[in-house]
Amino acid sequence: MNTRYATAFAAIAILLGAVIILTATTTSGVFAQTEEEAEDQDEPSEDVLETEDDSESAGTEEEGQGEEEIEYTSSFRTEDCTFSATGSNPYFILEPNYRQVLVANETGAELELTITVLNETREVNGTETRVVEERETENGELVEISRNFFAICDETNSVFYFGEEVDDYENGQIVGHEGAWLAGEGDNKAGMFMPGTVLLGARYYQEIAPNIAVDRAEITEIDGELVVPAGSFDDVLVVVESNPLEPGVEELNYYAPGVGVLQDEDEKLVEYGFTDGR
Repeated sequence: MNTRYATAFAAIAILLGAVIILTATTTSGVFAQTEEEAEDQDEPSEDVLETEDDSESAGTEEEGQGEEEIEYTSSFRTEDCTFSATGSNPYFILEPNYRQVLVANETGAELELTITVLNETREVNGTETRVVEERETENGELVEISRNFFAICDETNSVFYFGEEVDDYENGQIVGHEGAWLAGEGDNKAGMFMPGTVLLGARYYQEIAPNIAVDRAEITEIDGELVVPAGSFDDVLVVVESNPLEPGVEELNYYAPGVGVLQDEDEKLVEYGFTDGR
């Protein structure tokens, strides 16, 4: 081969080698970058994860609060009510000297609950309320006395619950006050214990004392029938009570027109009426 041509071919070969090396290097860099980007997309940074977690948590809380407000009424416009400490609505009697006695046999122990509307009032958060005493015994031994404060809204005939004082007993001595609360203390507000007009499916808070007492009710039947030791009753109101502080726990309570509570959990009505002979 001619020396001049050999030199030319050598130069071309060197040039092609440089191009191939440069191309391989560039291509390798492109592939590496693409893989890193893919890894970044598949595995978000810690900052992104924290942001997503916080966002999801906040969304859940907001959704939960929204559902809670929709499911159970907690605002009753009590500022528009004229309250009375005496009276009644179809399922709740707030007349002095009205008494009910309920009894249950649970695991061989006899539980007795006596509910008495006292001839006594108490001002709670600026409202005159009627005192209703609940006295509970087990096999004749006192286990609890609570003084509950109720008033009736004249405009709606609904009974509102303003709180309770609780004394827990053991061997005749007071050992605690679990569940005590009063409307107007902190964020506590009066709840609606029994609506003046009952509606099937109505849901409402009976107690509004955050982290202390937040019982709520749902009306599931308005024309039931029930037989208890005190008699046979029609047009029975069935109320499912629950408490967000005790998830999954539900209690069934039954009420009769002109009588009040027929059954509270396992305790059934055995006696009712006015103690002054009315």
